[in-house]
Amino acid sequence: MKVINSTPRADGFYMPAEFSPHYGCIMIFPERSDSWQYGGYAARKAFVRVAEAIAKSEKLTVCASSKQYENARRMLPEHIRVVEMSSNDSWARDYAPTFVTNGKGSGAEIRGVNWGFNAWGGLVDGLYFPWDSDDKMARKLCDLYEKDMYDHSDFILEGGSIHVDGEGTCITTEACLLSPGRNPSLTKEEIEENLREYLGVEKIIWLKNGIYGDETNEHVDNICAFVKPSEVVLAWTDDQSDPQYALSQSCFEILSQSTDAKGRPFKIHKLHCPKPVTVTPEECEGLDTMDFNPTRTPGERLAASYVNFYIANKAVVMPFFGDPADEPARRLLGELFPEREIIAVPARDILIGGGNIHCITQQIPIFEE
Repeated sequence: MKVINSTPRADGFYMPAEFSPHYGCIMIFPERSDSWQYGGYAARKAFVRVAEAIAKSEKLTVCASSKQYENARRMLPEHIRVVEMSSNDSWARDYAPTFVTNGKGSGAEIRGVNWGFNAWGGLVDGLYFPWDSDDKMARKLCDLYEKDMYDHSDFILEGGSIHVDGEGTCITTEACLLSPGRNPSLTKEEIEENLREYLGVEKIIWLKNGIYGDETNEHVDNICAFVKPSEVVLAWTDDQSDPQYALSQSCFEILSQSTDAKGRPFKIHKLHCPKPVTVTPEECEGLDTMDFNPTRTPGERLAASYVNFYIANKAVVMPFFGDPADEPARRLLGELFPEREIIAVPARDILIGGGNIHCITQQIPIFEE
């Protein structure tokens, strides 16, 4: 693996859309006891269900610590690769490399982008310390997959904070990318230029906010996602008393008044949220403290959204919350992805850890042959 002293855009590389055909996926086995209740046993079972669903139609690598390697190897099917690799937590979407390509199909070259990672805000409002092992994951994974790498570690960015259509458009949120814990010395225009250079995009759509209470500073992957070029799903509620209503309404207005990089208006599908999901006292009791402080409090609202799904080659793996909105969400995704199987995985045990299905997965484009 060599570090390339250039940018993807300068070399004709771009980040492909998640709905495009791809080689596979990366996940990280959960472990830390202040994120995952009761030692992470339930979370690991949930991760395994996600992994099994993804691995039906693409190659999957699961990274596990030295302590969890044997557990991961025993719990996961034999066709899923398990490698020992240290990390601080289990959010592959956010700190595994962003892969970029210079074309389509099996003849394209793939390279990785290494962003800086500081646990969603560093010492300003980050969620844990240290994060040094997480920050090294992109480089290690580029080595593992033998992909050359663009090093942009001086720019803080998480994979869940961006969505692209593969045709020049990126959607993100101001709440996240303009937050003071990420790149406070850069202007909005300078952040845009970084996205253009390293994602190979031409136009950035800035939503104001994401899902209410999302502790990542409101990642876009919980509120809005591309299902095809110029077509998105948007997390929604009709309950005007819910604080989410104003956030989703703002996103709808921005998208309705925007066009993509090719000048096309957006077709917006409203994907209704479940009723507010809150943490129980029993779940809080199963979590260790961090720096003597609890990581969850009883009654705390979690950032539950059906938009946080993973698009596999032949399936869409989506979260279920035991809510009446589960089945309508499944039906809508089935209509939007008729060529893919819609696989629902109970996601509460992932949600308690601070994320959802999209957050624990990182997609890898088609490799050259």
